[in-house]
Amino acid sequence: MKNKVQLIAYVDRFSGGDLKDLDEVLKGALKGVFGAIHLLPFFYPIDGEDAGFDPIQHTLVDPRLGDWEDIKKIGEHTSVVADMIVNHMSAASPEFQDVIKNNGQSEYHGLFLTEKRVFPEGPTVDELDKIYRPRPGSPFTEVEMANGEKENFWTTFTANQIDIDIYHPKGKQYLLDILNLYHQVGIKLMRLDAVGYAVKKPGTSCFMIPETYSFIQELTEKAHDLNIEVLVEIHSYYADQIEIAKRVDYVYDFALPPLILHAIFNRTGRYLNDWLAISPRNAITVLDTHDGIGVIDIGPDAKDKSRKGLVPDDDIDALVKEMHKRSKGTSAKATGEAASNLDLYQVNSTYYEVLGQDDDQYLLSRMIQFFAPGIPQVYYLGLTAEQNDMELLKETNVGRNINRHYYTKESLQDALERTVTQRLIKLIQLRNDHDAFNGTFSQSLVDNALKMRWDNGVEFAQLSIDFTELSPVIEITNQGKVVRVSL
Repeated sequence: MKNKVQLIAYVDRFSGGDLKDLDEVLKGALKGVFGAIHLLPFFYPIDGEDAGFDPIQHTLVDPRLGDWEDIKKIGEHTSVVADMIVNHMSAASPEFQDVIKNNGQSEYHGLFLTEKRVFPEGPTVDELDKIYRPRPGSPFTEVEMANGEKENFWTTFTANQIDIDIYHPKGKQYLLDILNLYHQVGIKLMRLDAVGYAVKKPGTSCFMIPETYSFIQELTEKAHDLNIEVLVEIHSYYADQIEIAKRVDYVYDFALPPLILHAIFNRTGRYLNDWLAISPRNAITVLDTHDGIGVIDIGPDAKDKSRKGLVPDDDIDALVKEMHKRSKGTSAKATGEAASNLDLYQVNSTYYEVLGQDDDQYLLSRMIQFFAPGIPQVYYLGLTAEQNDMELLKETNVGRNINRHYYTKESLQDALERTVTQRLIKLIQLRNDHDAFNGTFSQSLVDNALKMRWDNGVEFAQLSIDFTELSPVIEITNQGKVVRVSL
């Protein structure tokens, strides 16, 4: 992938239409701004229980958006990133419906993971307690077949998302078919969604176990054979992120968003500086995502509390409270046990909102992201510095929809013309164009002043932040001279 800022967006929610409309935005108002675009699930259907992350047909573009030719056309001018939903598929899929109809006689029965396949004699209480799951309740869902028989299927996320048996020939072929299609349509980077849960083994947490690392490595090698790079999406203990980064092309730096908020709220660069010293260099950096703002990534290991987090536990609690305070309580209405949430460890809000809609602090957070090691990715509501969508939250009672606003073509045009958006685009262009960012990163913290610097031969770019005053200074080389950049 190019070392340029990426955009991540839902096709319809951002463009106000379909893939052709999105293509026009990228070739028009945003021409040359982004080096790549991550298209959030565009598979059939885009409006399932989990906004496309529960595909009925993973290899079919939702006809309301267009088809694979439309994806290829976007790829002609902007590299395309797409998801491979590794762990599960919809209970409404033709394959699972065939299982319900024919039970064990279905040719697809082996495609889906059952409780008995992992625990032939049934799980013990101890084995169940060890299973790590991001959501409360049992990891199994009882399904009644057409003949009246019942069977427990593994459902890590919801009862509508049936886990795949990645070791069964049908499971292997399912994933290989997606890979081959992505190769044919020119997908450059593939994100492995929820891959940390893909391997289940009795007596383990069934999350990021050694066999999971091996599976990720094997799938990555297959992708490389087809000239596709791999991005792993895992919310987990920071040391796990560092370890998995050694085996794939890219990992998300999910620790960065809460650390930046902590630094701004508490006016200290201490923990942020510590992380920047050890963070994976092959990262995709984010602030906001379609799933909200994670906090688990800076906390202790959920599987072993003796492994301390990047910041003290009390600081995490205070951080979440401050986020809710600055959003004037709107984020609290969409987070935790409120509003039918799937994730209990993420704050649902736009990043702009949890910064109290402060333009300068918001741009400071983007400066830190763009100067941090890795390739920056900007969520579509981050590009436009959008507020929380309380109307959509009220309408759907789905917490994450507070951060999944629908634009019309007209409202998108207005949003892109906001002053804060235009300032952000200027920062994006600096990050894309200056050659220093293709060099070496270094950082230091002296007297609460953090310096983040990139050097490439005689070229350099440096961000200096006095966290006591929250005052940033950007200095770059320009035609042999050192100049300050104002946004």
